[in-house]
Amino acid sequence: MRRIDIIVEGPTEMTFVKEVLAPYITEKLNNNCSVYPIPIHVGQSGGSGGFVNYMHLKNDINNSLNSKDTDLVVTTFVDYFRIPQKHMPELDLWKDEQNHHLQVQMMEESIARDINDRRFVPYIQMHEFEALLFSSKQGFATYWNERQVEKVQRIIETFACPEDINTSPTGAPSKRLLAINPSYNKVIDGNIVALEVGIETILKACPKFRMWVEKLINM
Repeated sequence: MRRIDIIVEGPTEMTFVKEVLAPYITEKLNNNCSVYPIPIHVGQSGGSGGFVNYMHLKNDINNSLNSKDTDLVVTTFVDYFRIPQKHMPELDLWKDEQNHHLQVQMMEESIARDINDRRFVPYIQMHEFEALLFSSKQGFATYWNERQVEKVQRIIETFACPEDINTSPTGAPSKRLLAINPSYNKVIDGNIVALEVGIETILKACPKFRMWVEKLINM
């Protein structure tokens, strides 16, 4: 059976992979695949969660790739928003690039060269997990009041796609959601909304995310 290890940034992404992404991928592959989210291990104690240093991410990638499982794909699911530059490979090649989408592509290519394994697929989420939630206001309609849902819709209409929602300190997707609803909880509310939106709607609205998922399935 095929196996996909997804190195994730924290509990939000881990829950999303378990509850939303993994069921979709396994169904597409006729249940002939297992998908495992693995939180980044940080610090000397090996605690999990958080992307604060590239070397932590690299260690977890290589730990998965060291597996004797030949039917293996290893990938990442980390946010571009506030991504740490410490120890990132080929920093001088991409650090001054002003186009965020191009910069992320260059970063992914640099990580791929650094890992240098055909079973590895780097993926950096534009601009963070919450961007996926803006695929449809319907994800919020069940839980938020009408005024809040209208504000979400206005943000959706402002951008060509959710992945374009910018990465300024106050303009990141999560910051926008908190501005609309201060009680928004990233782990709990984020995944409830994602389930309401549905993976098909997310794939349709977010082309970079869709390309990543399709590549994992095709591999």
